[in-house]
Amino acid sequence: MQVLLTGAAGFIGYHVAEALLARGDTVVGVDNLNAYYEVSLKDARLARLKANKNFTFEKADISDRQSMAIVAAKHSSITHIVHLAAQAGVRHSLKDPYTYISSNVMGQVVMLELAREFASFEHFVYASSSSVYGGNTKLPFSIDDDTEQPNSLYAATKKADELIGHTYAHLYGIPSTGLRFFTVYGPWGRPDMAAFLFTKAILEGQPIRVFNHGEMWRDFTYIDDIVAGILAAVAHKPARTPPHAVYNLGNHKSEKLTDFIGTLERALGRKAEYVLEPMQQGDVARTYADIEASRRDLGFDPKTPISEGIPRFVKWYQDYYRTWPKN
Repeated sequence: MQVLLTGAAGFIGYHVAEALLARGDTVVGVDNLNAYYEVSLKDARLARLKANKNFTFEKADISDRQSMAIVAAKHSSITHIVHLAAQAGVRHSLKDPYTYISSNVMGQVVMLELAREFASFEHFVYASSSSVYGGNTKLPFSIDDDTEQPNSLYAATKKADELIGHTYAHLYGIPSTGLRFFTVYGPWGRPDMAAFLFTKAILEGQPIRVFNHGEMWRDFTYIDDIVAGILAAVAHKPARTPPHAVYNLGNHKSEKLTDFIGTLERALGRKAEYVLEPMQQGDVARTYADIEASRRDLGFDPKTPISEGIPRFVKWYQDYYRTWPKN
């Protein structure tokens, strides 16, 4: 399999690249290495991938049509696209809306247009988000639920990606699968997410911000389970007309945020100091994945509770910051 993987230097992209390479696939990784969070972490991920002879890295912006056309011309035998690159972050979308439209919406169109040009193309798999469920109060979130009322611009761009994926499947017959990720965490994670932020604060003796006065629940999903779901999706082209499907990839368990913090405290051997704050604009109080469809169609079977996943993350974090310099 010849895979064009966007967001290859990112958290999920890095792990997917490792898994594809481990089974012998050829991976062309694309990333623009933007400064949304520390570039040294992205460089460290890439350094590990570049050690594999079946990995090629192309620094490019997915929303730049000319740059991506050059990448496609150099790698014309691509059979699959795993499109994970995006401008992430619900709260940041309130500060920099234009980047979200450029990266997440324009980027989706550019990548689907590339898919149309590859002669041997088979399947387009892309990242959506649990954020598309907005403020839905029915739990767990099902792929059949309404997603027409997003709470943030980030969520709106991910819903747009699903609509665009459906449209290209309808117009051009491109088999496409969207994956709604639920709060992914684990080694090599993103510094703007809870596990990273809280671990850093606790180790530095700083207070952590806990929103909605602690009344927050998340379906925390360990990275290895997410990768298994992505690989299963890559192998499963939608057998429907048009050939487009959407699935939830979550742990099918909603954890209270304060319980997540408690698990971190035990793994670190230190107590956290809380600062309780109101709900943030654009955020939601609960996420919880109904994974019936992904179990049925993809054989998706998440196995990692936070009691196992958090200590693995903490070990990686402590090892990493003893070895790699920060920006």
